[in-house]
Amino acid sequence: MLNVLTQPWPWYVAGALIGLTVPTLLILGNKAFGISSSLRHICAACLPGNIDFFNYDWRKEAWNLWFVGGITLGGFIAGTLLKNPEPLVIAPNTVHALRELGVRDFSSGLMPADIFNWGNLVTTTGLLFFVIGGFLVGFGTRWAGGCTSGHAIMGLSNLQWPSLVATICFMVGGIAMTHIGLPFLMRLITL
Repeated sequence: MLNVLTQPWPWYVAGALIGLTVPTLLILGNKAFGISSSLRHICAACLPGNIDFFNYDWRKEAWNLWFVGGITLGGFIAGTLLKNPEPLVIAPNTVHALRELGVRDFSSGLMPADIFNWGNLVTTTGLLFFVIGGFLVGFGTRWAGGCTSGHAIMGLSNLQWPSLVATICFMVGGIAMTHIGLPFLMRLITL
């Protein structure tokens, strides 16, 4: 059984399980799947004040905080106790393209250690990728009225037109960032 948990699952199994969260949440309590709203609930719980955006009964959405806590705990367990001992398989074309951009170290798992490491946190690389990138993700999530999981999983399954538009924009933005933005940023960092 443990061997099944430490190996990558096929897309059709993992995708089906993720997809089943939508009807499960709807059946169990008419709840909407989404992760970004949990940050608002955390801020509403921890920041007393008169900011209208955080002035609501966040306790009604406390289930969402437990859900996100479970995702965090599950990620920790999967990344430490159930870690796949085999090296991550990356398409040769992707490895070649990243090496051309100066990324050499793929030994850390899911993220290249050349970019994502504690030493880079106080460098230009860290400022660009962590601080400015994180702000842009948060801003985009708020502007789009939800995150990729909320729109692409929950919104599309409910046939919501705004979620289709948001998901298309997420995909176009991701492709543009991969082929235009990332090469530009990597060249900027190495100058």
